[in-house]
Parts: sequence; structure tokens; C-alpha cells
Amino acid sequence: MLSRRKLLKRFSGLPLVGGFIAGSSSIPSRADDQEVDEKKVPRDYFAELGVKPIINAAGAYTTMTASLMPEEVLDAYRQTAGEYVSLNGLHDAVGQKIAEMVGCEAAMITAGAASAMTLATAGVLTGLDEGKAKRIPVDLHGMKNEVIVQKSHIVGYTHAIINCGVKLVVVESERELIKAINRKTAMLYFTDEHNLDGEVQYERFVKIGKEHEIPTFIDAAAGIPPRENLWRFTKMGFDLIAISGGKAIRGPQSAGLLMGRKDLIAAARFNGPPSSDRIGRGMKVNKEEMVAMWIAVERFLKIDYEKEYEGWKMQIDWLKSQFDPIDGLKAESIIPQSPNTVPTLVLTFENGAFSKTGFEVNKALIDGDPSVAVARPREDGFNITTWMLQPERLGTVAMRVKEELLKARV
Repeated sequence: MLSRRKLLKRFSGLPLVGGFIAGSSSIPSRADDQEVDEKKVPRDYFAELGVKPIINAAGAYTTMTASLMPEEVLDAYRQTAGEYVSLNGLHDAVGQKIAEMVGCEAAMITAGAASAMTLATAGVLTGLDEGKAKRIPVDLHGMKNEVIVQKSHIVGYTHAIINCGVKLVVVESERELIKAINRKTAMLYFTDEHNLDGEVQYERFVKIGKEHEIPTFIDAAAGIPPRENLWRFTKMGFDLIAISGGKAIRGPQSAGLLMGRKDLIAAARFNGPPSSDRIGRGMKVNKEEMVAMWIAVERFLKIDYEKEYEGWKMQIDWLKSQFDPIDGLKAESIIPQSPNTVPTLVLTFENGAFSKTGFEVNKALIDGDPSVAVARPREDGFNITTWMLQPERLGTVAMRVKEELLKARV
């Protein structure tokens, strides 16, 4: 078995991989620290708090603070922090900018995709009726109060909808869906990730909504990439679309996008901050996040996404080459259909080849130094992605994963 010292030595001089430095040189040594003037060393807030940074080879997960904002997004955040503005005026201006960029009637910045789900539901229930808005979620008298969803589309995030006090009506077939529609039906809810899991899929779902004049809502929080989903669901006919702002788009993690019909976006805004007596009061989005989210979308639409994909594919292929020689381990490069259609390395343990499960290897990686997170741990393995990985950490990921796998080899 290779020692940690030998592994570090092996990976210290790794070459460029697809234009990315595949080494661990970004991790400073104590000797390096001593050579730097103490007055110029920035304050290490995480170290002071006793919180260990994680090398992210998993993906855009909220539990790991999702993504890192690019420099131009951080600049927008910093530069807008020193002035006061009208929050409603800024909401209007940024929403209009984003709507123009992605080709929808209207848009608004929300406090994440879950916030978009709650505000969208509230807007559908109340319109611009102040009396109704004040009564959600306690008293829905006089409002439609049912949201229809396919059983396969129920996820934890649907709680953001029932926060408004509505009843979820669960169906399994197209026949059941149509039969469930009645005068109490407020909205039809759909999740992008589970499109293929339900009997009624995208286009048919939208058509049923149009036929019965009921708004259709799609939760596409993790639906990017591909980038085209920013406008695809609008063109498809969905009335409301929720997308996470702090994942692939790389805006502030606590920001999201709600896009769709102008009247419904206005109603969602009506139920949100800064009004003090609405369900969305606690879902504030500050001025810095709004402007940073706008710049993040602007940047996202300009970047060469094909080139980024190719870079991620080269990184994954290189990692695969590092793990292929390990006996009892199957390494496969794939691109999942949904969600997050990015190059992914699937590592699978052959039966009896390892003394630890994928869960246990993942824990050892997280608990180790440096701490590394991988994706979707399971009994017989785990996945690795590089789309949220700082490029200079690629070699460190290879070293740490290989180290823990060799420890677990039978």
C-alpha cells in the first residue's frame, strides 16, 4: 500500500490537464506562512471559527454552500454595499433586465428556489388582493386551495408550497390528473428532475394546464446545466419557473430566480418583502444579492459553455485514468440526463473488493485533511464531479480519494 508521503510526492508534480493545474500546490505550507509579512496575511475567519473548508468534488449542494461566486459577481456585490437604494425600485429594474436576457415576460430575484416556490404559490392564490395576502396561510377562505402534483414529483421541497396552507392533491396518471381538476384547483406543480418518472411529461402537462386555464409551475432549481433551460421552459409554456441562483449560475447562494407570466410574477412580488404582513416577509433579498444575481446571469449567458464542458470532461477523464488501475474498482465517465447534466465519474466497488462502503469512504474523505467531499455516496461506491471544483485542487482530489480507496482495499 502506498504511504501518504509517497502519494503526495507522486501528485506534487502533476501536469496541466485540459488547461487546469492538477496539483495540490494551492495548499500553503507552514514554512510558506512564516515567509509572509504578518501584516499582509488576510484574516482567516473559518480558522477562527474552527470550521474546516471542504474541497468540493461533489457538486452544487446547499449543504456545502453550493457554488463560489466569480470575481465579477463579487465585485458587483461589494460595489453596491456602500449605497442606499429603493428596494422595490431595484427589484423592478433587476427583474426587467433578467427577463429581457432570458426571454420571459417577467422575472424576480428570490431568496433561493424554495422561496420562489412559496411566493409563486402565494401569488397564484391571492393575485393583488391585499386582504387575501394577509390571511395566508391561516385562512384561505374565498381562495382556490389545491395544488395537483404527480406522486413521482413529490420531493422534500414541496413543503415550500404547502407553507401557503394549500392541500396537495396527489395523482399518478393523466386520467387521475384531469379528474382531480376542480373549482378549488389553484395550480399544477411539476419538478424538472422527475420529468421521466411521471406518466404526464413536460408538454402534455403544460397542455392540460392551458386547456383548463390553470397555471403550471415547474421547479427547475437544479435544472441548469444545460444553459438552455433558462428559456426552454418558458417557450414550452410553463407559467412559472423557479431556478436556483447559487448553483450553476454561480450567483449568491441565498438567491434564486422566479420567471414567467407578468401578472403572476407581480402577484408573487406582492406577497414578498418588503411588505411586513405577507408570507414572504422573511424571504428578504438584499440589494447586493439582487445586483450580484443580475451580473451572474449576465456572465453565465456570455461564457463559452461548450469549452467549460470540455474542460470538465478532460478533468473527469484524467481522474478516471488515476483510478482505473485499482483492482476491484470500476470507474465510468458519464453525463447524467437530470439533474445537473455535467461530466461525472461513477466509482463502483466490486463485490467483496473493499472493506468499507461508499458511505464510509465518503466520511473518511470529509473527516480527513484536507477535507474532500464526493457526490452521491452509496453502499457500493460514489461519484465525483469537477464543475464546482477549484481547478488547482484536482490533483489533491485524486490523491485523497486514492489514499482512502487503497486503505479500504481488501
